[in-house]
Amino acid sequence: MVSTRDFTRIDEFLYELPAGYRPDMRAPARFYADEELLRGLDGDRSLEQLVNTAALPGIAGYALAMPDIHQGYGFPIGGVVATALPDGVISPGGVGYDINCGVRLLASRLESEAVAPHLDQLASALFTNCPSGVGRGGQVKLKSRELDDVLENGALWALRRGFAGPEDLERTEEGGRLAGADASKVGPRARERGQGQVGTLGAGNHFIEIDVVERIVDEDAARRIGLFHNQVVAQIHCGSRGLGHQVCTDYVQLYQKAVRRYGIDLPDRELVCAPLSSPEGQDYLAAMQAAANYAFANRQVLAFHIRRSFEQVLAGKVANFHLYQIYDIAHNMAKIETHRVGGRSLPLCVHRKGATRAFGPGAEVLPPAYRGTGQPVLVPGSMGTASWVLLGTQASMAHSFGSTCHGAGRTMSRHHAKKSVQGHNLRRELEAKGIQVRAGSLSGLAEEAPGAYKDVDRVVDVVHGAGIAKQVARLKPLAVIKG
Repeated sequence: MVSTRDFTRIDEFLYELPAGYRPDMRAPARFYADEELLRGLDGDRSLEQLVNTAALPGIAGYALAMPDIHQGYGFPIGGVVATALPDGVISPGGVGYDINCGVRLLASRLESEAVAPHLDQLASALFTNCPSGVGRGGQVKLKSRELDDVLENGALWALRRGFAGPEDLERTEEGGRLAGADASKVGPRARERGQGQVGTLGAGNHFIEIDVVERIVDEDAARRIGLFHNQVVAQIHCGSRGLGHQVCTDYVQLYQKAVRRYGIDLPDRELVCAPLSSPEGQDYLAAMQAAANYAFANRQVLAFHIRRSFEQVLAGKVANFHLYQIYDIAHNMAKIETHRVGGRSLPLCVHRKGATRAFGPGAEVLPPAYRGTGQPVLVPGSMGTASWVLLGTQASMAHSFGSTCHGAGRTMSRHHAKKSVQGHNLRRELEAKGIQVRAGSLSGLAEEAPGAYKDVDRVVDVVHGAGIAKQVARLKPLAVIKG
């Protein structure tokens, strides 16, 4: 069993295990933490999973994990692994079951005092207009041909359907559309699960929040991206729903045979993979991109419903209630990118599982508004605690494949949380803090109790201190909507 004692501290917030630790390792394994977070890392198999990823064929540089690391399927959540093209592998476990789970931040020009008298009604409108819960369908029912359109065009489909404006797509990672998506690579069961779920929230750690910008750390950066102190904003955290889960399930099963076909020896069968250049590798990449497009469209339709809810409740009562988009980012994705490794620029397949792209200033893929600042990074905390807006940095490009953390990171399983926390008590505690709560399930509420997660402020302090993201603003919840 790998433990923190096996790692050596190589920088203030960075620990490393050399490739020679185990004969199958092809690269070192690294993680970011401070001393407090370090003490909690031996409670699950996440470090062992990190070391296992260092055995993947074609791995470039090192296997890496963010300070929100915790145990996942195959890869640890918080893991970043880049493999070199053309024959480095792609692994569904390196993306996860919720393909393109991500966060969207919408901002108003309202201050919290203007919204406070209407917060109860606004929370109820959001809960009504944004369907949530396991298996729950939404108002958009897709026929097969339109589902193909969603899978291959993502947020562009939403724009054509009137759910988006051009500025939304401009401020979405990859413009809300991955061009390599192929709907034909998505299986029939995944398609069936996805036909009625566009514009739905789901359950688990997914949420919609109304937040207030509680603190500005970098005034200039905040102004440039459209944030100010005491501003009312809204967050969406969700992904590709049952469709993405089924895509992962289908290709994990397919890859059980692929690893034998290509003679790939793995320390954990959950790491099943295929060379990116192989037919199986290309098929999964195209299916994953299609599921990612579905998630972009899903968050876009939810954004439409949130705007509709603000209008229903606030029109005629306050001015300037329109919500504009700050950014939309993914944190479960594999992307083809170019990074410098060993002094050379290499095309890589960068797996980010529970990690966020954090490109620094000057990156050409960023929208013009953010090329001077670096990419906005949205880091939601646990329910009822703070969230953060960060910016990507040049250091993230140099040291972490343009990546940073994605959230607080669990310290307690959902099962354990439900046994330890009573949902009705948690609801009372949150409401006593002035946070409106709308939830379809008290047990689901208990799963996401703040005590089941790490301290998001500490996680963010680590990535800020390590230089792989820069703090801009801290958000505090006013209302939480969950399945």
